[in-house]
Amino acid sequence: MIRVLVVDDSALVRDLLTALLAGDPELNVIGTAVDPYDARDKVLALKPDVITLDVEMPKMDGITFLRSLMKRRPTPVVMISTLTERGAEVTMAALEAGAVDFIAKPKFDLAEGLERQAHLLIAKVKAAARANLKAIAHLPQPPPASVLAHAPLSAARPSERLIAIGASTGGTEAIAEVLRTFPPDAPGVVIAQHIPEVFSARWAARLSKTTPLEVAEAIDGAPILTGHAYVAPGGRHLRVVRGVSGWLCKLGDDAQVNGHRPSVEVLFDSVGESAGVRAVAALLTGMGADGSRALLRLRQRGCFTVAQDEATSVVWGMPGEAVRFGAAVEVAPLSRVAERLVANARRDFRRAS
Repeated sequence: MIRVLVVDDSALVRDLLTALLAGDPELNVIGTAVDPYDARDKVLALKPDVITLDVEMPKMDGITFLRSLMKRRPTPVVMISTLTERGAEVTMAALEAGAVDFIAKPKFDLAEGLERQAHLLIAKVKAAARANLKAIAHLPQPPPASVLAHAPLSAARPSERLIAIGASTGGTEAIAEVLRTFPPDAPGVVIAQHIPEVFSARWAARLSKTTPLEVAEAIDGAPILTGHAYVAPGGRHLRVVRGVSGWLCKLGDDAQVNGHRPSVEVLFDSVGESAGVRAVAALLTGMGADGSRALLRLRQRGCFTVAQDEATSVVWGMPGEAVRFGAAVEVAPLSRVAERLVANARRDFRRAS
């Protein structure tokens, strides 16, 4: 049994979360807390395996409590966030502070909205219980924006190579770490991270401030340029298509793939079809298997592929499946992923083919 502590200042939300989690035979809600001070006492007394934590609470905000928790008694935390720009910004800070994952509660029809997400909530709590907290603790903090050296916009040109990255649980910080190590003139990067609407734009903006690349949420028809990275918008698939003078971003609202939109599989397959051996790809931390078979198809096309290793993954689901399928040319710790991607993206693709 996975022992869960629910922390939220709303009695309605506490009751809803408790009822939804109690519906799974592997989960046991051992208590609830109304604020961070109550939560601190309950954590010490009950020793939960996982905590669900409201982002915005009275007396002490969730981020301050989270930082204190990770120093004193590291425990997997799933943040319960509001589906707003403010909620997105605070949630991104929570992930930097050590939260494993988050789930967005709707602004309207709260009970019905949470019930629709019950399967996702349960899956995320179970994944958090298996999470590698050491991998989170070892992630370096982002540098101040003032020290970053973005390439001049005038130097950007249609990219002749592509770097594709996919991730899920733990991926927002893993991708940030990879992009921080890229040179400012790196080949164009396309990213599929499992993330809801509103959150993807805020996350892309944070990446642009804390990495050497110009990062933005992808726009339909946008050209893929060197020194730029394009994040799939929450709720939409991102594909790469060939245009007259280079690759373009193509957004789609078609059905979920592997239970996700955006889907890593959709992105990787489009990259393989459009770029072939001119592309390299990395599959990073995340629960499930999205992208693992598509990574294999990229390898079979002659592309360089890398999977994040188990020791540095928060959840070794997606990359672990890729390794099991033989989809990865290399299995690497997170600290080496950027170097391997850039080095292989700049190799002679004609010789590789």
